[in-house]
Amino acid sequence: MRRKRAKDKASSPEIETVVVLRLYISGNAPNSVRAIANLEAICQQYLKDGYKLEIVDVFEQPLRALADGVLVTPSLAKVSPAPAANVIGNLSDKRKVLLMLGVEGNAG
Repeated sequence: MRRKRAKDKASSPEIETVVVLRLYISGNAPNSVRAIANLEAICQQYLKDGYKLEIVDVFEQPLRALADGVLVTPSLAKVSPAPAANVIGNLSDKRKVLLMLGVEGNAG
């Protein structure tokens, strides 16, 4: 006769979703600098350590931006988890960014 073993919740690690983001910017343009600051503030407040951010400067990597279909900067792409989403602009509309990220909570 086999006994069922109860899983010890303390020994099983929690699976945490990591949000993968890609921000396309145009060098040190004012809107690009604002977008970086706004996004970092939002991520630190709402995602804590649960995100990975890649910043792509279209001046340094124009072919990559073109291949990814980016025509306007700043442009934020949520790569994962699905569904993928995009927001264009300096990301000052926190509510729009949180909605795109799928983050619940008051953006007030």
